[in-house]
Amino acid sequence: MAATYSISDLAREFDLTTRAMRFYEDMGLLRPERTGPGGRSRVYSARDRTRLKLTLRAKRLGLSLTQAKEIIDLYDSPRDTGTQLHRFLEVLGQHRQQLEAQMMDLQANLDEVREHEREALDLLAKLSTAQARNA
Repeated sequence: MAATYSISDLAREFDLTTRAMRFYEDMGLLRPERTGPGGRSRVYSARDRTRLKLTLRAKRLGLSLTQAKEIIDLYDSPRDTGTQLHRFLEVLGQHRQQLEAQMMDLQANLDEVREHEREALDLLAKLSTAQARNA
């Protein structure tokens, strides 16, 4: 018999809220089986657990949930692995470019902060020198 998990099992294992789990389901990242009266209970498969693990890994990389779903869905399809890997590399390349642009912006911001710090220190030194002369 294949392993199954409740929503609370997976939420606890991956340190998530059940609300987050339901959100991932709404996004189409997870597809639990519905059981019980009115289909209120969710039963997650090993496949769902793997998809959740991959989703969280994609989030750590900074990918959007839409990008994560696209990549994960590629691996679920019986299509050519080469095509899947090319698309994966394309998404990663786009994301890397975004991160590099953000890093350049942050570096420029840091350089500006350092310049303002130097100017303020210079002004303080001049002020101290002037005060010492007047004392």
